[in-house]
Amino acid sequence: MAADLSKPIDKRIYKGTQPTCHDFNHLTATAESVSLLVGFSAGQVQLIDPIKKETSKLFNEERLIDKSRVTCVKWVPGSESLFLVAHASGSMYLYNVEHTCGTTAPHYQLLKQGESFAVHTCKSKSTRNPLLKWTVGEGALNEFAFSPDGKFLACVSQDGFLRVFNFDSVELHGTMRSYFGGLLCVCWSPDGKYIVTGGEDDLVTVWAFGDCRVIARGHGHKSWVSVVAFDPYTTSVEESDPMEFSGSDEDFQDLLHFGRDRANSTQSRLSKRNSAESRPVSVTYRFGSVGQDTQLCLWDLTEDILFPHQPLSRARTHTNVMNATSPPAGSTGNSVTTPGSSAPPPLPRSNSLPHSTVSSAGSKSSVADGAVASGVSKFATLSLHDRKDRHHEKDHKRNHSMGHISSKSSDKLNLVTKTKTDPAKTLGTPLCPRMEDVPLLEPLICKKIAHERLTVLIFLEDCLVTACQEGFICTWGRPGKVGLLSSPTRPALRVEP
Repeated sequence: MAADLSKPIDKRIYKGTQPTCHDFNHLTATAESVSLLVGFSAGQVQLIDPIKKETSKLFNEERLIDKSRVTCVKWVPGSESLFLVAHASGSMYLYNVEHTCGTTAPHYQLLKQGESFAVHTCKSKSTRNPLLKWTVGEGALNEFAFSPDGKFLACVSQDGFLRVFNFDSVELHGTMRSYFGGLLCVCWSPDGKYIVTGGEDDLVTVWAFGDCRVIARGHGHKSWVSVVAFDPYTTSVEESDPMEFSGSDEDFQDLLHFGRDRANSTQSRLSKRNSAESRPVSVTYRFGSVGQDTQLCLWDLTEDILFPHQPLSRARTHTNVMNATSPPAGSTGNSVTTPGSSAPPPLPRSNSLPHSTVSSAGSKSSVADGAVASGVSKFATLSLHDRKDRHHEKDHKRNHSMGHISSKSSDKLNLVTKTKTDPAKTLGTPLCPRMEDVPLLEPLICKKIAHERLTVLIFLEDCLVTACQEGFICTWGRPGKVGLLSSPTRPALRVEP
């Protein structure tokens, strides 16, 4: 029996504060009861049961723990009572639903400290919330995500850093910095091997957990990226060579259509990828992103990006694979290899935009800087249309896209950034590779699907769910099943205010 979408299970109206985030406890959820955490703009966290229509507890009620907006709240994986809350203050707090918060402001003692983070325990005679306080980076802590096994925690902050921690030992595993601006969203691949972030640089960045390095960037959005999410139903491991993707509608339908059996077997087949006894397999991760430009983008991570030093089992590209390399400084454009040295092979590019890579080991920073400027100029052709209406321009003033940043505005942006973390100190390092040092992905699809900023992207077995600031929740049938995303003339299956 289909759900009656005109009648919500529960409805609550709040005055003086607004809900900002929420999370269900899937471990304890039943048909009769579900534990839902809701974070608020004034700093409180509420635990409710929308099925029983009960409000059990309110945490940080007097705002003695933190007065800033709640940016992210999640249950600790595998726990029925522990949950983690992030705030715009840059702090995270670990709570237990069984404990109270106390009537006075908590006092803390240092538990562990590292580069750009500190963890404190709550000093009190009896156990009370919060159990732990994390202070991470500078500025707001915008989002965090637990790894699939629950052992690691990835955090993205307004200072532009991704920081990955071992949650139990409170140790910093690795870091990455955005190309510029803050990072707004983060997600893990289904097997926990890769992390994707999005933010104010209009890019999606893929970070390898094992190597602690950036392996690719993707550009398709024209404004800030607000949500990134892996599609667990389309992560593909194939033991035979698939057909080359030509970009036709028929191939695109097949490319996006995967079933439950494939999703369930993905984990074991991914583990076979590095086994010497197993046959050569083809690996593809699918993830999506939505942004303040109202666009949905779908991306593929293929094995020529994931394993650049291994021979390709197939060529599956969205655009032509580019093997162009830029000449060394001072050359006339002809490739010259000096005796006793060999140029490294060009970066593999799958679903990537054509751009050059610097192949000369002796090339100077001026060449790299010129390549960065060239990359930015290419992005300019993809920027948002110029706003002629002053009201529109005012509304969008916070959503800088690469194509909008002129030389003057760029100077101002750099001045602001240098007061916190000078990007010149990280650009060109493993923390933040230059644009030409990593493959640049192009989205498989990039479609405007809303009139206001998109704020939600969820992948389900038979559909995609999106939501926007206008208040609409839309479900989109997968192209292999209904064809909505591949046909701009068809409406969403359901649209609800």
